[in-house]
Amino acid sequence: MNKLKNIKSILLIISLFLITNCSNKSAMIPEDFKNKEPRLIIEEYLSGNVKAWGVLQNRSGKVTRQFSADLNGKWDGKQLILDEKFNWDDGEIQTRQWQINKIDDNNYIGTAGDVVGEAKGYSYGPAFKFEYVLLVPIKGREIKITFDDWIFKQDDRVAINRATMTKFGIKVAELTVVFVKD
Repeated sequence: MNKLKNIKSILLIISLFLITNCSNKSAMIPEDFKNKEPRLIIEEYLSGNVKAWGVLQNRSGKVTRQFSADLNGKWDGKQLILDEKFNWDDGEIQTRQWQINKIDDNNYIGTAGDVVGEAKGYSYGPAFKFEYVLLVPIKGREIKITFDDWIFKQDDRVAINRATMTKFGIKVAELTVVFVKD
């Protein structure tokens, strides 16, 4: 009886895994936006000063933190150097410097001090998708969190960012950010 229960549990887990993976095939991809406007050229939008405000939500949707941020980017024709300063509502200040290289009209590679390996970026129409693993400080330790980051340009000044954060493929948090270019 116990063996049958274990087999049923394993089959349930496998079924859930397969259902979850099949549903991701219908997920949004950058190419879905290739013929839409306004075009987001990330190195142009993030050059100069950009202000941002955002909220961090836990996996159940509860807002756990808020922040404002100052971004300053410099584009040299091949690489965007983006300095970010986050001011969290609990007093924490975080900084990050991105080096983002443009590979072609649609593909980018980025690095930062707290990013594991390289970030991969994809730009189509008003959408920019950035995929990376970030070392997130939690209770004195650094935890690897995978970011699925989407930025959508609204007009010349405003863009909206939605990021899903996962660990072992399970959503742990979401981030929503509004950018306003100076």
